Amino acid sequence: MKRIALDMDQVMADLVAKFLSRFNEEYNKNYTKDDVVGKRLPELDEAAPHALYEYYGDPSFFRDLPVMPHSVEVVERLSEHYEIYIATAAMEVPPSFMAKFEWLQQFFPTIPQHHYVFCGDKSVIHADYLVDDTELQLNRFKNTGVMFAAPHNEHSAYPIRVNDWLELEKFFMTELEKYKEAETELK
Repeated sequence: MKRIALDMDQVMADLVAKFLSRFNEEYNKNYTKDDVVGKRLPELDEAAPHALYEYYGDPSFFRDLPVMPHSVEVVERLSEHYEIYIATAAMEVPPSFMAKFEWLQQFFPTIPQHHYVFCGDKSVIHADYLVDDTELQLNRFKNTGVMFAAPHNEHSAYPIRVNDWLELEKFFMTELEKYKEAETELK
């Protein structure tokens, strides 16, 4: 089976939604995802870098991130054809480890714990595909990268890009068919 490595934040979990909800409430603002198109969260507002630092320092911040629509069922369907791994750059936010682990256990219990990779630089990931929202991580990855659409990467021209989990499933099912056809031709 081929391997897919999935990023967590902004691929499986909607970190931007959680940040905006909490930031808007605490700072009496009304920002939406449209306000962060083409920028990173610290660029949103002069208070955003401080807020982000505080939120990331709170171990519970990552525990109740909203699950991206259709991600649970698509991961289950893809796992019938691919080995699924989680590759999260948690080394950048050490307080997030336990919360991310518990979040995965709650929402994606079919992914074995030994398939969780808490790392920094994802070039160390040995998989056939990496699904990530960060161009830097995708560019470092040695095999096929798939950019998952997020507000901050909307203007990216990354060659393989999907907008949501249903598009991601379609991409991987098409890849599976290509792989099966190539195997048949070799026989």
